[in-house]
Amino acid sequence: MNRKNFLGHLALALTLILLAAVAGQIRRWRHEARFFYTPHERLELRQNSMPMRADSSLERKGGEVLVRFREGTPLELIKKIAAKFHDKLEDNYENINGLVALEDEEGLDAETVAYIYNTQPSVEYAEPVFKVYADHDAPGWGKHKHSNDEMFSRQWSLKNIGQSGGLPDADIKAMNAWVKTTGSDSIVVAVLDSGVDYTHPDLMNNIWIRPKGMAPYVDEELGEFNDLHGFNATSRWDDPMDDNGHGTHCAGIIGAEGDNNLGIAGINWHVQIMPLKFLASNGSGSTKDAIEAINYVIDRKHKGVNVRIISASWGSTQNSRALRDAIKKAGDEGIFFVAAAGNNGDNSDLRPHYPAGYYDLKNVIPVAALDRNDQLASFSNYGAKSVFIAAPGKDILSTWLNGEYREASGTSMATPEVSGVIALVLSIDPKMTVEEVRERLANSVDKLDSLTGKIVTGGRINAAKAVGAE
Repeated sequence: MNRKNFLGHLALALTLILLAAVAGQIRRWRHEARFFYTPHERLELRQNSMPMRADSSLERKGGEVLVRFREGTPLELIKKIAAKFHDKLEDNYENINGLVALEDEEGLDAETVAYIYNTQPSVEYAEPVFKVYADHDAPGWGKHKHSNDEMFSRQWSLKNIGQSGGLPDADIKAMNAWVKTTGSDSIVVAVLDSGVDYTHPDLMNNIWIRPKGMAPYVDEELGEFNDLHGFNATSRWDDPMDDNGHGTHCAGIIGAEGDNNLGIAGINWHVQIMPLKFLASNGSGSTKDAIEAINYVIDRKHKGVNVRIISASWGSTQNSRALRDAIKKAGDEGIFFVAAAGNNGDNSDLRPHYPAGYYDLKNVIPVAALDRNDQLASFSNYGAKSVFIAAPGKDILSTWLNGEYREASGTSMATPEVSGVIALVLSIDPKMTVEEVRERLANSVDKLDSLTGKIVTGGRINAAKAVGAE
């Protein structure tokens, strides 16, 4: 080959190599674009690529998202992806594999951030952090055991003798159940709410305290928590003292100390109430903080705390896959999740209310509210497929802040009635599984015409039948 031909072939070869390199770089750029966007591109996605929202009234915390990465994605890679997007890793939920909370640091709204993460191959799903709200303040005796609590005569849900125009025996038959059991302090019920006033005279002896020898809860991202009296998902420095009243009211229904000549009687005279605070003083909270609290409960269960029930008297119409995954994980650990059906008077089969809307999970027990005449409360949601059971939830007297007592109404009040009965059942047979207790509840309800075709069991919870006292 002469020099001229050689140089020509060499030039052609170099040109081909250069073109191949450029093409390869373009492919790499395209590949990287699948994983990372510049701030400008992210804004363009918001303006040009986002699907229109069906409901512009959805309430979300700005800039915060919950992302679940696919199984096997290492935390270090998750951190690198978040850093590349200029997002802060707020928390890794250790007990819910692959689920993290991220906060955008570029001023984008949560919906945009979630959309971008949903385009990533390593992400199973991403969603905004939703707000949720407390579900309260909605527009023949046989063998029995008495309580000497001074306000017991006003607790119609435990024994209805027709007080204030009520229907006699339209109650949960607590006095009959107490013949067999008044509860056990070996059972821990977590009240996931606005916290609990653990200094209330009628609650203080039934409040869970972190056992001696058990180290404080430490989160890898958030640090050490002050969890002597429970858990505060809104602040790791503060304990779960209630500043709203809602959680304290729910706690009293489950476990105000009974037969102590003071105030009211809880369904369980003896129990351990674990305060979990994620609702603020105004009664609102976020799915992110609810999940953090559930993650805490699972951690304590792994450490030996016998938590069997999470009582959840709150919700919204937002469907959070991350919250569902957290609740499912709790169920896998043998923990009930008793949830308020909601206070919109809706058919939840058609308009779900979450987390009660995760009724397909074995551990979720959605609860409707009844009035003192065994009628479905006017505010209560219902659903032949989506609401499992009913309990008293109107004009329910219970504990309140600063040692006080107050009546309140809502499926929020019906929910701890069911949580309390489940705790009674477990006090007799603590080894019963979620499935076994669920079947026991279904088979022991008092059937009511007012609930026929309205809820799954068609009845009001009966504590006496549930514990085998009738």
